[in-house]
Amino acid sequence: MSRNISNWLAEYGTSHQNPTNKLIHWFAVPGIYWSIVALLWTIPTPTFMAELAWLNWSTLALLIVVGFYARLSIPLTVGMVAITVLCYLIAYGIESAMGTMGLLITAVVVFVVLWIFQFVGHNIEGKRPSFFKDIQFLMIGPAWVMAFLFRKFGLKY
Repeated sequence: MSRNISNWLAEYGTSHQNPTNKLIHWFAVPGIYWSIVALLWTIPTPTFMAELAWLNWSTLALLIVVGFYARLSIPLTVGMVAITVLCYLIAYGIESAMGTMGLLITAVVVFVVLWIFQFVGHNIEGKRPSFFKDIQFLMIGPAWVMAFLFRKFGLKY
């Protein structure tokens, strides 16, 4: 069965009702999204990719993710692309200042710490994370945060 964006967000929302868990997710999900962008960014690339400044494993992986979002909601896709560009700029800035190893260490620390917070939030909620049911929920989490921002600003998705 093919789900639409409303179905995905509603199902994701069922395990994110507690205000503390929601607050944790509003900060942790974007941070984890950034850390994954950064972790993929640090994987060494073959020569043909290294010749193009922004072509790396992160870019290739995110093409797949953007494709996933695009079949669900073009407005949310545009928002996620904007967030992804911000993630790229932050990763680029950290790499420029601290080197690839500094970016890698920063991304690993952010990833681990924020996942700990996520699991604390779900413990408070009393419900398992949605991705235990369907791995695709790992991509719905960032869209859930983006959808919240869209609703806050009166935008349709």
